[in-house]
Amino acid sequence: MRRYHPAIPLLGTLLLLMTGSVSAAGPPELTTVPDKPMAPDFNLPDTEGDTHRLSDYRGQVVIVNFWAVWCAPCRKEMPSMQRAWEQVRDQEVTLLAVNWGDSEEDIAKFKEKYPVDFPLLLDEDKSLPEQWGVKGLPTTFVVDPEGRLVYSIVGEREWDDPELLARVLALKEQ
Repeated sequence: MRRYHPAIPLLGTLLLLMTGSVSAAGPPELTTVPDKPMAPDFNLPDTEGDTHRLSDYRGQVVIVNFWAVWCAPCRKEMPSMQRAWEQVRDQEVTLLAVNWGDSEEDIAKFKEKYPVDFPLLLDEDKSLPEQWGVKGLPTTFVVDPEGRLVYSIVGEREWDDPELLARVLALKEQ
């Protein structure tokens, strides 16, 4: 009979967590951005041909998500972002998903599989993530009504989690 090292089950669990086959999301975590700097403004088209400037959303809380069609955690969190959007869109909260350089054709295929109706913005030259300090995908920022970066989130989240949404909605009152 073959004997296995006792660390094999632990290594297997770690591998599953790293590949996203097991949820490691746990409680919704929002990292506070030190000193709440102003969010870098942008002017990007969406997949419908409309242009979005971040500064046009002053007075609202804005969730800015950086994603790509090839990013498995991005695909995994999109349905929860849509469910969150359905809950907050009428509450002075906007969700903008900035795509990292994919073609409009690839994004259209993505939307067929993962239907969303919040704006998908096109960052064709891939310059915005660097301006925002994005190190990996998905990365999401929450911008307060004054245009300041309040929270950052690296990795996927269940965006429709009531506790997470409550923290986002609380920014409207500050």
